[in-house]
Amino acid sequence: MSAFVLNATLRPTGKQAAKRLRKQGLVPGIYYSPGIQPIPVALKPLALRPLVYTRETHVVQLLIEDTQSTYECIVKDVSFDPVTDAITHVDLYGISADRASEFEVPVQLVGNPVGVHEQGGLLEQLVHKLTVVCKPGDLPEHIEVDVSSLRIGQSVHVGDLSIPGLTFRHAPEVAIAAVIAKRVSEELPSEPSPSEPELVAQKGKKAEE
Repeated sequence: MSAFVLNATLRPTGKQAAKRLRKQGLVPGIYYSPGIQPIPVALKPLALRPLVYTRETHVVQLLIEDTQSTYECIVKDVSFDPVTDAITHVDLYGISADRASEFEVPVQLVGNPVGVHEQGGLLEQLVHKLTVVCKPGDLPEHIEVDVSSLRIGQSVHVGDLSIPGLTFRHAPEVAIAAVIAKRVSEELPSEPSPSEPELVAQKGKKAEE
């Protein structure tokens, strides 16, 4: 598990203060942890990008410049502007080396399934993140799931995984990936019926009106 240093400054609370921060090009955030008073912080969006737009899980060393205090945490939640997709708020959850916490870890499929290269099937990934409970030292950047032995109609489940130090928050029967047969419509190109051109023409005429 790789650590990432994130610089931040203390910020005032309140909606108006948060709006002013965003106008200044900063992202309001909050650090919280069991037994600690929440700490409102301001962060630079460019510094957040490697943590937000990634398929890996990172432990963050949050450095608050005002007090030179460092807190170990993870990015727990991110809010985005519905129009611009810009980051508008970040939740940072404090973790401790001796305390197990809940994390979301990306799933990475490895291998070329037999059902794909020999039987012509399609590999379908059903779960892209798994929720686990572990100590920070046991937290992986991603969870590799080997799908090389899967044939058409077969799948790999949470119960098939065994990773030291990790407890999964999912039922064992939850499917992570499966190999399915191609549909006939995907294998054979369909020919348009005689009525289709007429319908298109009718739609085009209506649009012009």
